[in-house]
Amino acid sequence: MSHIHRLLRTPGEEPAADGLLALALARLRTHLGDPAEGRPNSRAAAHALRDLLEEHIVDGLPLRTAADVLHFDPAHLVRSFRAEFGMSPHQYLISRRVDLARRLILTGRPLRAVAADSGFHDQPHLNRHFKRILGVSPGRFTDSWRPAATRPTA
Repeated sequence: MSHIHRLLRTPGEEPAADGLLALALARLRTHLGDPAEGRPNSRAAAHALRDLLEEHIVDGLPLRTAADVLHFDPAHLVRSFRAEFGMSPHQYLISRRVDLARRLILTGRPLRAVAADSGFHDQPHLNRHFKRILGVSPGRFTDSWRPAATRPTA
């Protein structure tokens, strides 16, 4: 619960908190004996969620909305997605946003615009996830692809 609370205080991380909260509530319901929580993971649910996320890479999609559209419990969607793809729906969405940001950087767009156009809350949000996933900051990535004649001198 403390991890969920930390995520809620971090701009742009609310979707990650939603996924963790859905799983925590499902575990609690299972612990309390709710028979509906024992359903096996569903490949169909996972793939339907992935397709829905692909349509909402930039604008995002709250887990509850996805669950309503797909007619599955949010925790079932998260469990099924993780079992099928090896990551949470939020991690998938962030990785797709980083991929979009990488492609936008290669077009020469300014990093502030790249952050906004790829669905990140702000440039530091982009920087944090870009570096975590690709191992290099967007600025360094930009410099590595810029022709040597146009690179700023130190």
